[in-house]
Amino acid sequence: MHRILAPLQRIADDIRGRAALVVLGCLLAQMGLAYGYVFPALAKDILGEMGWTRSEFSFARLPQLATMAAASPVVGFLALRYGARRVILAAITLLGGVFLVFPEVNSLYQYYALMMVTGLALTGVGDITVGHMVSQWVARSRGLALGIVYAGSNIAGVLLVPAVVGLAQQTNWRTALLALGICAFGLFLPAGAFLLRDAPAPVGARSSDQTGMGNEGEGMTSRRLAGDADLNLRAALRTRSFWILFFSLFTFFFYFLALLEHMVLYFTDQGVERSDAVRLYASAIGLGIWSKIGLGLLADRIHEKKSMLLDYAVLALSSLLLLADPTSWLLWIFVASFGFAYAARDVVYPLIVSDCFGSRYLAPIYGALMVTLVLGATGPLFAAAVHDHSGSYQLAFRVFAGLNLVAFIALLFLRDERDASDAAPANAA
Repeated sequence: MHRILAPLQRIADDIRGRAALVVLGCLLAQMGLAYGYVFPALAKDILGEMGWTRSEFSFARLPQLATMAAASPVVGFLALRYGARRVILAAITLLGGVFLVFPEVNSLYQYYALMMVTGLALTGVGDITVGHMVSQWVARSRGLALGIVYAGSNIAGVLLVPAVVGLAQQTNWRTALLALGICAFGLFLPAGAFLLRDAPAPVGARSSDQTGMGNEGEGMTSRRLAGDADLNLRAALRTRSFWILFFSLFTFFFYFLALLEHMVLYFTDQGVERSDAVRLYASAIGLGIWSKIGLGLLADRIHEKKSMLLDYAVLALSSLLLLADPTSWLLWIFVASFGFAYAARDVVYPLIVSDCFGSRYLAPIYGALMVTLVLGATGPLFAAAVHDHSGSYQLAFRVFAGLNLVAFIALLFLRDERDASDAAPANAA
């Protein structure tokens, strides 16, 4: 029995005690991201009362994403300077406050302004701060911990959105949004205040000798201790790995946001019934729960770069499947590959950033990379323009597939920039 249980105990042997509580707190904080999912679900109710067009309603996403992109570097700096806990708690407070105000909206411009504030709050409870905090507490099981935490947004999306829609049907959309504000103050804020803690010092992986699991036969990748060799943002900006990650993150958002917006429309264009198209879309979102945990667990057994390449290979496959003649089984393969890759990206990015630059300055470096969000926000507009001009998404899909393949090839050239910076003086000499 011990021989059977021992490998299972080693999988998460550093997610215990205070670290386990922090992981739980970060999971609850990530559930706040699902607040951004409720607006498309309530669109019919909001448009019916306010009389806005669909274009006016959808345009709110652009200033929201622009705000998130602009705020990301600032959030990363604040998390490093003052601690991720303070930033997350402030963001939860802001999120709850803005949803208490949403029921008072009576103009389109008020809605746009509040969506921008919502974007700021979502950035504060998002991948940057949560990834930074988890990386400070967990080393060997970091991939699994991040997978569990980042699954929070998918779990809340599955649970929260139907509940909000149901409440809106019984009352109205204003009451439903008010309930979300009350939930933020009544559940997420107290839980965060109790569970979240900034680590007294960054942690790293124990050496192979200390863990007894460093041999390649077991597949465990070693992770360097955070230390003086870690690169800060200024140093990272001078490396090739930063710009490879910048480009690959742009291509991801360019593709992902476009598919998120147009997936159901594309399926129905191909003759899929609307109810079936929505079911396929929901399946892709739901798969994110398992892909985040699954790839996070795998990432603790193989090197971070291999995890990154695996994720982008599946992402490229999904974009290539869009070019094939759609049949029922091909659609399901697309849904499975897209659902796996888009969600797993949340897990592998903090890991590869730590692998390239170290974990000490993860928050500001990841925040700078997230500027690509505003560039990627042009993806849905590009796909819509292609369809309006040609009556088909095929040209857009070819561009997406080409960019994803280029990004995959570029990722092959990632490296540990700390080793490169250490070697630079010797090479110069």
